[in-house]
Amino acid sequence: MVSIPFYLSRKIEKSCLDCGFCEDHLSCPGIERCIGCGACVDACPNEARVLDEILVERRLVKIKVDGESFEVPERITVLRALELLGYKVSRFPGEGDLSAPCRTGGCWACAIIVDGKLKRSCITPVRNGMSIETRRAEVERLEPLRIVSSFQGHSVGGVGTPYWIKPKGLFSRYIEVACFAHGCILRCPTCQNWNVTYSSRGEPLTPDRAAEIMTLERLRWGVHRMAISGGECTLNRRWLVEYIKKLRGLNRDEHARFHVDTNAVVMAPDYIDELIEVGTTDIGPDVKGLKLETFMRISGLKDRELSVRLLETGWRAVKYLIDECYGKVFIGIGIPYNPKLISLDEIYLIGEKISSWEPYIQVCALDYRPEFRRKDIRRPSYSEMVQVKDTLEEAGLRCVVCQTVKGLIGPGKV
Repeated sequence: MVSIPFYLSRKIEKSCLDCGFCEDHLSCPGIERCIGCGACVDACPNEARVLDEILVERRLVKIKVDGESFEVPERITVLRALELLGYKVSRFPGEGDLSAPCRTGGCWACAIIVDGKLKRSCITPVRNGMSIETRRAEVERLEPLRIVSSFQGHSVGGVGTPYWIKPKGLFSRYIEVACFAHGCILRCPTCQNWNVTYSSRGEPLTPDRAAEIMTLERLRWGVHRMAISGGECTLNRRWLVEYIKKLRGLNRDEHARFHVDTNAVVMAPDYIDELIEVGTTDIGPDVKGLKLETFMRISGLKDRELSVRLLETGWRAVKYLIDECYGKVFIGIGIPYNPKLISLDEIYLIGEKISSWEPYIQVCALDYRPEFRRKDIRRPSYSEMVQVKDTLEEAGLRCVVCQTVKGLIGPGKV
């Protein structure tokens, strides 16, 4: 037996609306067998789950890690067990002995081999007799996996969709097919795709299988553009690079476009280069503010050190894209707006920063609306979004489009 602090999920009854998301969409052993992963806490739209730290005695189970035998407490995640054994775990992809960016089970970036099969260390419980392999060379012998869903025709497009093919006003037509990768390193309280972002159930796909499905959807909808968004699609680098490569191989015609929408917070220059090298033609980085306080408010992150790094990485990615990739691929930059989240003064500073690098790059202002945990806010009005557009143009930008209640506006005069 061992007595150390553990974490257990607890339901806040007065806050729970019995939406069923935690039961239907999370790979969870159940609250009575809680392993303290925290996925339900991050996923609950009503914040009706919390993690309590408790000090209890737990029996030890025997596991084998990278050929060595150890004893660890029962009812914890494999990820937590590895941390207790001294393995360095990082939230930033590609760092440490193991990186676990989303920690809700969607991205599979933290995958290790358990008893010969790829498993997610962040939500997989340890058990007696388990054999774990963490060494990257061994893990990468197996095909990467991640959960990707909602392959469908898309009538609006994303941040990285050129404005001239987007439908104007409220008129809708399919302009691309899109899929959505589960898992995200951010915890945006206004996430419009939260039911995908935090869902960890569903069959994980190999890059080959996802590329095949996307190609069939392209043929079904009769479009040329194929987009992947999220969640955050860039968290599992090996999977995404291989997916774009396979998709390019299945769609070799001159009209095919391969579009990645991203928050860009983990995209180092070499990652951007690799995505372009394997076939990416359109990239849409979606910034979450310029000031750290704004970024943390919009992203929902509480870890200040992590937030600093993600904010800086995202802006470096934007600058690298403009400096080194503008003209090679299409680039569209997303900027959030809601008066409860970001000021017009900061919008101006963002516009000024981008325009100093390239005034003619496409910038899309997104009207953040009541979603997920911010049902208290209201959607910005049409006139407010026109004001955002004017502000960005006053800052020097020459290709500004805005998402509004009446559809897309811009560029040019309203």
